Amino acid sequence: MLAQSHKDDVAHYQMAQVLNGLEIVKACYVKRTFAKHVHEEFTVGLIEHGAQRFYRSGNVHIADQHTIILVNADDVHTGEAATDYGWQYRAMYPTLSQFSSVASELFPNGHYLPFFKSAVVQDEMLARQLRQLFWHIDNHSATLMLETLTYNILLGLLTHHATNRSLPNDITGCRSKLLRAKDYLDAYPQAEVSLEALASIAGLSQYHFVRQFKKTFDITPHSYQIQARLKKAKSLLRLGVKPVDVAIDCGFHDQSHLNRHFTRVMGISPGKFFQQAILYKTH
Repeated sequence: MLAQSHKDDVAHYQMAQVLNGLEIVKACYVKRTFAKHVHEEFTVGLIEHGAQRFYRSGNVHIADQHTIILVNADDVHTGEAATDYGWQYRAMYPTLSQFSSVASELFPNGHYLPFFKSAVVQDEMLARQLRQLFWHIDNHSATLMLETLTYNILLGLLTHHATNRSLPNDITGCRSKLLRAKDYLDAYPQAEVSLEALASIAGLSQYHFVRQFKKTFDITPHSYQIQARLKKAKSLLRLGVKPVDVAIDCGFHDQSHLNRHFTRVMGISPGKFFQQAILYKTH
């Protein structure tokens, strides 16, 4: 049943005992809007009711009931309701390594980096498999059942919807320079780094660095720093670190600063995410 008011917006995250941990979410939103953000995992979401409007890969897309949303790892995207009554969905977030474990069996002689060109797909078989997986997770089915369903889903995604991503030729060397700065932000998300320092790491002028970073990654350096901090925050919350300590460890000014950014991206407060992680660990 869809929520009827903004106060009913809900999201529940958990880690399923499959492939060394698979993050899944059950959510229902009416007025929640998600700012531009990235996930280090891929997003495979099934719209159960309503419709979602979202930005991905330079375009705006609409995913209505029974369609599947595909977002690549580190692909900048947003999210909001495309109907007056919002949208309800289930999603799984497989990692690159989880995809790679399946891809290595299909492409044993080469490195395969999956890329989903289509942001929204209609695939009745895949939708049915996702429903089955979520049902079995909810009902604590046997590990073998969960792993078999997950394997078949990843295999179907690779064979029917993914291509081997080929990065553009870095003729000028600019991308490799920008990646040095991006890697620094990933490695030290809590650091108070200046624009001058990041540009120096990249070996570019500040003006050129800012323009090329946004052009290449579809996000500003500062916004990407926030995303890197949120990735670390999510990992610490899962480990049982309290939100107030997470805020300090991840470079946020205070807990309210963490709360604001975390909720805008995850649709749930870090406190509730922490509680769900602790609840999961006790079961």
